[in-house]
Amino acid sequence: MAGTGTAHLRDGDDILLRVEGLTVEFPAPGGNRVKAVSGISFDIKKGETLGLVGESGCGKSTTGRAIIQLPPPTAGSVQLNGDELTDLKGDSLRLRRTDIQMIFQDPISSLNPRRKIGKVVAEPLDVWGPASKEEKRAITDKLLEAVGIDPDLARDKRPHEFSGGQCQRISIARALVLDPSMLICDEPVSSLDVSVQAQILNLLGDLKVDYDLTLVFIAHDLAVVKNISDRVAVMYLGKMCEVAESNEMYSNPAHPYTSLLLGSVPEPDPDNEIDLEIVEEGDLPSPINPPSGCRFRTRCPRADEQCSAEEPQMVQIASDHFVACHHPLIEPQPMEVSLAND
Repeated sequence: MAGTGTAHLRDGDDILLRVEGLTVEFPAPGGNRVKAVSGISFDIKKGETLGLVGESGCGKSTTGRAIIQLPPPTAGSVQLNGDELTDLKGDSLRLRRTDIQMIFQDPISSLNPRRKIGKVVAEPLDVWGPASKEEKRAITDKLLEAVGIDPDLARDKRPHEFSGGQCQRISIARALVLDPSMLICDEPVSSLDVSVQAQILNLLGDLKVDYDLTLVFIAHDLAVVKNISDRVAVMYLGKMCEVAESNEMYSNPAHPYTSLLLGSVPEPDPDNEIDLEIVEEGDLPSPINPPSGCRFRTRCPRADEQCSAEEPQMVQIASDHFVACHHPLIEPQPMEVSLAND
């Protein structure tokens, strides 16, 4: 059940990104407002990969764009290394964005079709990089080689001469050219063949180590997210449902919606029987007029009057496992408390 709260937020000097109460709304006809993201909170440690998952329309891509202030959120806080991004404007914001880059969902349309690849990758350096053309070319060639593209063959070609997987590699090189500390990957493999998906995922894993990166990996495919993420956050209709360490999330889903998503992941075994008990009830509500209380209640078999009247808050049910649900699938476990000696 989709709720709110900050119980899952962590403290420490190693927190690179902290998002709290993030809200994004858009104007709609008739004076209405589309409530794309409604008060979600999460954090990411340095070197960590957060998987942000949910079905289409849940607000995960809007969340990724709001982090880099594209567009600026309607309300809430976005702190990168302690700096409040929502307070920055103009050149100050543009300069801070060099430390946090985005890889977009459609690799081909994200590249300027009129520009040659060498210019596409080097373009950020024209603003923030060295003045020397030789230095720019050296940096560009190094990044193209790092993502598996031969710079001598690719430099003078245009995006339409490359496959989708190659274009995604080029997009990754462009995102890394300013040496950012964080990459936001907005469904970077959803439009690619399965074999190419594996190559891109392996590439991101290698680059994360080589360039000391922190990743936000946005996807609707939970099988993909499991293989690359350290921590997973599940969203539904603009709200955060569940946050947990990756293996814990997949082994012990506590939220009915998370269980539904996991049950819908196809298994590559023709002998497996289809589980007919996995049934999704109700239609997806409108983000203009979301349900009261828990937003998932109209599709949840466990919903009752409490779900209609009260919005669930994030609560801890296990070590690094949090859920926003009045009736979770697993009961909270007693937390160990260490008492310091006086």
